This record gives sequence, C-alpha cells and structure tokens, in this order.
Amino acid sequence: MSVPTPKKLLNVLRGNREKVPPVWLMRQAGRYLPEYRALRAEKGGFLELAYDSDCAAEITIQPIRRFGFDGAILFSDILVIPHAMGQDLWFETGEGPRLAPPLVDHDFEKLVPAPERLNPVFETVRKVASALSPETTFLGFAGSPWTVATYMVAGQGSKDQAEARRMAYGQPERFSELIDRIIIATVDYLSGQIEAGVDAVQLFDSWSGSLSPAQFEQWVIAPNAKIVAGLKTRHPDTPIIGFPKGAGGKLPAYARETGVDAVGVDETVDPVWANEYLPAGMPVQGNLDPLALIAGGAALDSAVQRILGAFADRPHIFNLGHGILPDTPIEHVEKLLTLVRKG
Repeated sequence: MSVPTPKKLLNVLRGNREKVPPVWLMRQAGRYLPEYRALRAEKGGFLELAYDSDCAAEITIQPIRRFGFDGAILFSDILVIPHAMGQDLWFETGEGPRLAPPLVDHDFEKLVPAPERLNPVFETVRKVASALSPETTFLGFAGSPWTVATYMVAGQGSKDQAEARRMAYGQPERFSELIDRIIIATVDYLSGQIEAGVDAVQLFDSWSGSLSPAQFEQWVIAPNAKIVAGLKTRHPDTPIIGFPKGAGGKLPAYARETGVDAVGVDETVDPVWANEYLPAGMPVQGNLDPLALIAGGAALDSAVQRILGAFADRPHIFNLGHGILPDTPIEHVEKLLTLVRKG
C-alpha cells in the first residue's frame, strides 16, 4: 500500500484515485503570464532565464503562486540535453531553437560533452524544492530520445522530422547509436533532478506521431523503456509520466511496454476510448484541447465535463493535451480550475 502523502498529484501517480482530480498544465510557467513576460523583458532571452537558477525558480513558482496548481513543472527546455552532449544551443527570436552542428551532416562522435551545463538546472530544482508548500508535487522532465534526436539531426525543429526519419531508415546503426547516447544522458539528467528534489518526472515525446508503427516501437517505446528501467534501478519510488504526443492507437502499447507509471493523453485522443483501452488502473493525465481553454464558455465547460466523466473511475490528473498557448486568457485558467474542483 502506498504511503499517504499530502501531495494529491503524487498520490494519483502512485495509483490512487482522488475525489477531485489534481490539476497542472503543461507549459504553465511561461508566456501567458504577465509576470513571466515582465521578468523575461528584464532579464533577457529564454535560454538566459533557463540557466539562471534564481529566475528559473521564480518562473517555476509563478503559476503556483497565482493559481494554486497541484503540481509545479520545472522551467527548463528539452534541448539542454543536446547542449550538455556538446552541441551549441541558442534561440532565434520568433523562429525557435537552433543546434549546431546539425548531425544530418556532422559526426556526433566529435561532439565534446559538457555535462556541467546542466548544473544550473539542478540548482533550480533545489531552490524550488525548498520553496514549495508540502501539498505541491514538483515535476521534473526531459525530452524523450526520438524527439530530442529530431532536433539534434536537423539543428532545429521541423514539421515532419524528415531528416531524422531519413537517418533512421537509411543509417539505422548510426541513428541507434545516437539514440543510445541520448538515453544515457537522459537517465543521468533525470536522476540528477530527482536527487535535487523533484517528486516525479515526465518524458515528453512531442514528435512521436510522425513515426510508422514499426518505427514507433523501435524509436519511441524501446528507448523510453530503457530510460524507465534505468531510473527505476536508481529511484524505484519515483513515478514517471510518459507523454507520447500523437501516438493515437499506439498509446496502449506504449503504456504497457515502456513501464511508465502514468501516461499523458493528447487532445486528439477520445478520453472515452483511452479509458477503455489503456491498462486498468493506470493513472492517466490529460487531455483538454489548449484551444478549448482559449475559447472558454460552453466549449470549455463541455470539454471539461467529458474528460472528467471519461476518467471518473481511474486515477486521473487533469491537464491539457499539450502546452498552454501564449494567448490564453488568465480568467479562462481560473474558470478551468473552478470547473475541475467543483466536479
């Protein structure tokens, strides 16, 4: 039997139902908050904030202070792993992240690892852990190997992840070696977050939906299973959430085969279907469409009630199906919390 905890979200991740589902929102620490925009204007760009542990800790706590979410999510980025593996990382204004050299035409064996680049992230974790209330679950995270590899290969984000998919098909041994290196770095990174004070971690596979079923097994399920196994060896009591965005009908296989403790469901998945086909009793996280949150009104009301009804009989964490969008009205977030917490 699980040890009782005042942290509702952590209790659900351990397989226990709460009468009122705990709530947090992906990307809840970010651009939709005026206090975040003010701090960013004062301090500089995104990466500068992420590597400034005082600023990153403040940003992590801002949505907890404003809304009282049940979980705080570390303010950082999935691309700190390739940065620590030796690629240069920067953000182009209005265009997103850049990594150099892109591995589509460079040898990753020549990268010089720089694990010290992660030290500010661990310091952020320590600062936040010491500041949160006992009721708030602290979530760390990392990108899953497939998604991280797509950025490392192309040097930036892309709509169809074509460069990484070409390498996976055409140079499977080389691509597998890259994935293995990301797995090792990710286990160490998440273990460091846990040792610094997070209560649970989430694996983001934002681009898993671009893969065929066979590639999904090879580049999403198998690598995530290795990460879960590595973390469970070091930290057997720390829950792990897996979020394979776009997995669709492959979601039940992911839930069964990776060993994650809970699975995140994106907004394209019918929650009634997910409840029927995911393993019985497995905690589920999700899955409000971020645009329904922006719309508010009746659209928000009905979407929230459908999700709550679908997952009423299993451990459930209410969340979005992906990250909160920058133009989300503050009052709609407040309304969402009212809807969820009144049942």
